[in-house]
Amino acid sequence: MRINGGTALARSLASLGVDRAFVLHGGHLDAFLVACRDAGIGLTDTRHENTAGQAAAAYARVTGGVGVCAVTSGPGFTNSLTAIADAHLDAAPVLVISSSPPLREAETNVLQGGIDQVLMAAPVTKWAHRVTHVERIPDLVDKALRIARSGRPGPVYLEFPIDVMFGPLDDADIELPRPPGLVTRPAPSPAAVDRLLEILAGAQRPAIIVGGGALFSPDCPRELAAFAERTGIPVFYGAKGNGVLPAAHPLNAGPVGVLAAAAAVAQQPPDVVVQLGARGGIFLGGRGGAIVPHAATLIQIDVDGAEIGRIRTPELAVVADTGETVAALNRALDARPVTAPPSWAELLREVRKGTLARFDDAPETTENGFIHPHAAARAVLGALDPDTAIMFDGGETPSWIIPLAASPGPGLFGGNGYLGTLGVGPGFGIGTAVARPGRPVAVITGDGAAGFHLTEFDTMARHDLPIVTVIFNNAGWGISKHGQELVFGAKNTTVVDLARSAYHVVAQGLGCAGVVVTRVEEIAPAIREAQRSGVPTCINVMTDPEVMHPNVERMVGFTDSEDEIAIPYYENIPVPR
Repeated sequence: MRINGGTALARSLASLGVDRAFVLHGGHLDAFLVACRDAGIGLTDTRHENTAGQAAAAYARVTGGVGVCAVTSGPGFTNSLTAIADAHLDAAPVLVISSSPPLREAETNVLQGGIDQVLMAAPVTKWAHRVTHVERIPDLVDKALRIARSGRPGPVYLEFPIDVMFGPLDDADIELPRPPGLVTRPAPSPAAVDRLLEILAGAQRPAIIVGGGALFSPDCPRELAAFAERTGIPVFYGAKGNGVLPAAHPLNAGPVGVLAAAAAVAQQPPDVVVQLGARGGIFLGGRGGAIVPHAATLIQIDVDGAEIGRIRTPELAVVADTGETVAALNRALDARPVTAPPSWAELLREVRKGTLARFDDAPETTENGFIHPHAAARAVLGALDPDTAIMFDGGETPSWIIPLAASPGPGLFGGNGYLGTLGVGPGFGIGTAVARPGRPVAVITGDGAAGFHLTEFDTMARHDLPIVTVIFNNAGWGISKHGQELVFGAKNTTVVDLARSAYHVVAQGLGCAGVVVTRVEEIAPAIREAQRSGVPTCINVMTDPEVMHPNVERMVGFTDSEDEIAIPYYENIPVPR
């Protein structure tokens, strides 16, 4: 029997365990899309290719597998590039399938041609390849998925010209790939384990920071909990690491900002820091030393050797899987026990309470008659079902959410990453909801970020995904507005104001429920009703544009010093003398 390339692609993916793809229709893909049903691959079609790519990344983080998205040629591909770049910088294993014009019509000015998509994808993928023969589809799909998962996870790109996608193949000639029976993960050497425990045994204020590198190591959450309990070492998390250690665990010390507060407020910085799958950079305070003090002994554990030594040289570098490393440490503890002073964990608990209480005196309703964003965040997070996966999106809004939010598990809390892309919330919410059907998902976003992909309310409605989208509506690009006010003065802001738009009405028009909230006491009932209803819902919360989160001042580098020039988001520029 004759089949086509699209059928070969669908069958190859299914044979390797893929049962879901996030797509946006294009005629180039028809042979594949039609074949997915018989192959057992479900399709979630979005309204924008960027959303499909972001959904695939979120799906990968929740399931621990590879997310798959398929987009058409030309503008379909270019629309997906931001999602590919996000997956590249945030280490999400995603297979991006795209199409292109026929090979035999190259250089003839055809529809959706004229650009080298493989060349464009190459800098932001682990591997990018054009499939030129139908019979090669099974082994190239196998290679793509292996590369996406191996080492540091990341995106891969496979392009199928339409004459390959629709090209004929004899059913008897296709040999489907199969996953290997056993895949081992890189483990640390005995010498590294011994040295690591030796350093920790001599520490008075040790700290572990767990990051996104733990998400694709299935044993890491269990092994890390056991190690923390046996040693008494507090565990902090970056945003992607929230949920690796249960929120209620007594040694879950909270987000990494608590570590900075321990040094700045309590004058008790950590003396040993273990970065467990947590990369150095903006989310660990960059080169400033506020979170990972310059004087602290640094241990880095990462599956990607290229990350070792970023920002500063560690005392000990372990290039290995996070779960395998912590498992090896647990096995070695009997021979070399480690016990952190209990007073250190107690101090951190008090410091965390202080960071959470710093806005307690703020009014729930401001003088301007709007809801204070901290009060909104506290009310939203307090009302959500504890099992709710939370995706955040925006510039300033995440600063109100991250310190208060608890994740119900690994991969169930996430948002804007190293690229700083706004508008990721709907895609992340859709991918998460598809990955955990019947369980609650919330997207908490600023109004600026919300505007990028409002049509995805249609996707949520069509696919019956009961996502609760909470929009902090302060009628502006908050972080940019407040940054301009700090640096240039309140009368010198530009292109940072928005209307107080009725986003909830947009959601209603696209098949979802929608409600506007103007008082803080309305938030909890709206959240509970939305989650009870099982209907995708937009809750449009009116917050005060004049309230600035303290993080903004740090983000824009505001200073009165004449020795440097403040620039947003990066280190200030020294003024030569």
